[in-house]
Amino acid sequence: MPAIKVIGAGLAGSEAAWQCARRGVDVELFEMRPVRTTPAHQTADFAELVCSNSLKSDSENTAPWLLKEEMRRAGSLLMEIARECAVPAGHALAVDRIAFAAKVTKAISREPRITVRREEVAAIDEDGCITIVATGPLTSDVLAREIARLSSSVAATEAVSRNEVEIRALRHPDNSLSSDGDPGRKFIDGAASAQVDAPASHTPHLYFYDSISPIVEADSIDMVRVYMAARYDKGSADYINCPMTAEEYNAFVDALLAAQAVEERNWEKLNYFEGCLPIEEIARRGRDTLRFGPMKPVGLIDPRTGRRPYAVVQLRQENLRADSYNLVGFQNHLKFGEQGRVLRMIPGLENARFLRYGQIHRNTYINAPTLLWETLQMKAHPQVFFAGQICGVEGYVESIATGLSAAMHAAALAQGTALVPPPRSSAFGSLTHYVTHASAKNFQPANITFDLLPPLEKKIRDRKERHRLQCELALKEFDGWLQASAIEPVRA
Repeated sequence: MPAIKVIGAGLAGSEAAWQCARRGVDVELFEMRPVRTTPAHQTADFAELVCSNSLKSDSENTAPWLLKEEMRRAGSLLMEIARECAVPAGHALAVDRIAFAAKVTKAISREPRITVRREEVAAIDEDGCITIVATGPLTSDVLAREIARLSSSVAATEAVSRNEVEIRALRHPDNSLSSDGDPGRKFIDGAASAQVDAPASHTPHLYFYDSISPIVEADSIDMVRVYMAARYDKGSADYINCPMTAEEYNAFVDALLAAQAVEERNWEKLNYFEGCLPIEEIARRGRDTLRFGPMKPVGLIDPRTGRRPYAVVQLRQENLRADSYNLVGFQNHLKFGEQGRVLRMIPGLENARFLRYGQIHRNTYINAPTLLWETLQMKAHPQVFFAGQICGVEGYVESIATGLSAAMHAAALAQGTALVPPPRSSAFGSLTHYVTHASAKNFQPANITFDLLPPLEKKIRDRKERHRLQCELALKEFDGWLQASAIEPVRA
């Protein structure tokens, strides 16, 4: 049986490689770092977390909890390691990102069925070995062109069937092909052809800009001015909370709006993911928008006053040593000097030492509804699978889940067994259903939410009870799917 080729050793690729090996299939895992790095990565380790260190809510019967519970039952390696590397984060699962990536790298490198190749992949043999593309949002320019080539046959077929020209190109907004080799300076339009010009009205640019939050040294935080608490007292009081008065908040917003951003290059059209907007973009939408977003004070009573502050900035522990904290939701696109000036206006951070300032990078994804089946295979090239953010999911947990799902289907294909998509009622099934059935014209990446799950047959007015029943049904159907796939669900 030929080895499965996995391109990219990020979250999705690492999980995919391990899952294939677990099923008795040999794997060649390709990772271009450190031979070639990206604008966002800092190490050569697998599964490096480049934005936040949070894997979302661990509160039972929430949508993120449901997806993680399904992953746990399916035997996810990365979720197991995440638990081992967890840092205090209230009701959320957050990890020491350095320890997490190191453990994943060690586990993958020690697996005898996985051969790691540190080199950049420039071509995909769609008629050769089974391939899982998990190159993430910072896919190299040369591989992006190759994906565009594979996608063109689907685009051409659909354009002819609709009797309209809707063949889209791997191009910059000025309609010039990317050629500078900078992975932060290109995008893939999922139904792509690098030879055919398309009308602007039929060219949705499938990329968005994602931002990274700043990190400060713990001993540079003035603990006299802050307090420890978790929102609504859920979980332990693991977050540092920097309270603001109305006067302090308004001065901060004024400074933020006046701060100088990183200059926009002429090839850029800043298209942000709505779930991860830079704070200055949020502030531009209205004076109080930050107070209803990352600076919302609801559920964060200051124990020293017994009152709720006007606004709050939360800091989350970054690693197991607790020597650094990240500013939750404070991703931004400001110049570094401006960040230092503005962020030191936050109470408790007047003398903060920043280990990392906020940054921005381009995220790339394919037009999955046009290109993929629910098994995450390409419609035109069934030997090729996609997983992770490049297939149109947003978030760490979602990326790992698609890596696991793609690996299950790829291994089944390699072994000549049936490929059965996860049940629609499950979080796995709902996520892949969205990715492959959303409107191709307006396709945007998605996190797992209850909106993606099908409604219950019986209408339940109480939201908590409705979510509990949806989770109960999802897990029951998911367990049945695992057993039908000859996988015994892992019990708590």
